[in-house]
Amino acid sequence: FHSLDFNSIYSNFIPYIQTLKCHRYGSVDSHMLMGKKLLDAGQLADALSHFHAAVEQGPKNYMAYYRRAIVFLAMRKSKSALPDLSRAIELKPDFTSARLQRGNLHLKQGRLDEAKRDLKKLLKSNPSAEEMREAQSLLTKSDEIVRLVAQARVSFWRRDYETAAAQLNTVIETCVWDATSREIRAECFIQMEEMGKAIGDLKAASKLKSDNTQAFYQLATIYYNLGDHEMSLIEVRECLKLDPDHKHCYSHYQQAKKLKNHIQSAEELIREQRYTDAVRKYEAVMKIEPNVRHFSLLAKERMCHALVQGQQAGRAVSVCGEVLQADPENVSVLKDRAEAYVQEEEYEEAIKDYETAAKHSENDPRIKEGLKRAQRLLKESQKRDYYEILGVKRTAQKNDIMKAYRRLAQQLHPDMFQDPYKKKKAEKKFIEIALAKEVLTDPGKRFCGLESQWEVVVVASHPVNTRAQRGCWEQLTTCCFEQPETFIILQGISFVVPTACN
Repeated sequence: FHSLDFNSIYSNFIPYIQTLKCHRYGSVDSHMLMGKKLLDAGQLADALSHFHAAVEQGPKNYMAYYRRAIVFLAMRKSKSALPDLSRAIELKPDFTSARLQRGNLHLKQGRLDEAKRDLKKLLKSNPSAEEMREAQSLLTKSDEIVRLVAQARVSFWRRDYETAAAQLNTVIETCVWDATSREIRAECFIQMEEMGKAIGDLKAASKLKSDNTQAFYQLATIYYNLGDHEMSLIEVRECLKLDPDHKHCYSHYQQAKKLKNHIQSAEELIREQRYTDAVRKYEAVMKIEPNVRHFSLLAKERMCHALVQGQQAGRAVSVCGEVLQADPENVSVLKDRAEAYVQEEEYEEAIKDYETAAKHSENDPRIKEGLKRAQRLLKESQKRDYYEILGVKRTAQKNDIMKAYRRLAQQLHPDMFQDPYKKKKAEKKFIEIALAKEVLTDPGKRFCGLESQWEVVVVASHPVNTRAQRGCWEQLTTCCFEQPETFIILQGISFVVPTACN
């Protein structure tokens, strides 16, 4: 108890006690005095409360209106400040400080005629030297703004949007609360496809001008065309709050809401692993909104994912490819297409996609794991079994091999396919069966097509079998054996490899 600092308590709480007393018992002067102290201390809300009370108790007190206007301006509430400044001037027409503030406020709002009228009257009202200098400076600025606004409108009419935007930049530096200049500059930015800047100006204009349904509608449209249906719905709802019967806003709301519902349904189907249904739902999304590129790309990106998960690799590769043509650095789609290539046993293509994705997302574990897997599968696939490629038995004769080749060649001829991906895949398989036919119909190469089927047995030293074909030994470089020598059984024919090979 003795450690309490009563001086500190007194200094902190007395102002609040005085505030309470002022509200209940204070005169206009006491409210004005307390309000000024709080304003100087930066306590704007409390100061405003006192000036409200002063205006209520002294409706003819021009200074109460002026002080309240100053607080409103400090709180960036220019719409509220203007009526108070006008009331102060009405009560005291030669009140130069209020007229200077109102002229400056009109200038910031882009009301150039009203600003010039106030400033000229001020110069005739016996102002102080400082007020005279400031008024003359503002008049010069207003003349310059009038000239720039006229030039900007001409540039806009001539469709020289870049010049018009530059001219309006200078205007808005002074007329910071001019909604009209911001709306025109926003239109320039839209024509220049600088949508981020256009959004900034339209958001400001929607706050600066009451009931600005047009700004909200434009914002909703821009967000929609950028593929952000959520933000589009937020802005169009603001338009409908102001005017529930607004024709364009209501129509846009219906469209955006329908699109959102379809996208949400499609995502729910993916979570439920109903991939075919999800693909159909995203196809419906593209029909609902065929004209906005961002929604088409979004739909195809998610279709790509669903098709891969649904093991429809062939179609997935095609759909993923369409997205990557427009967005080559889309990591999600690169990963999905790589997985589709793995499903299609196109391991080299899968590796390319994983490597491209890794450049843009180095620490993604799915990319690292997928790349290792594709590389391993590629290595395994390179051990060719020509008999399996042609679908014939190992004891097949030349006629059987040729029949199998002709049948497959007819099925896999590239000219039989129209789709570019399927055509490319057929070309690769066509080359494979041609190579298999060449090897298996040539006695000098046939055994060399069976590396992966050789049975290896370690035996004691033995002379090399003279029937061993030289070309076959050259292909044994993938194997490595140390002494003793190795005995190979190939289709019942015995060979001995005399030395280790690698």
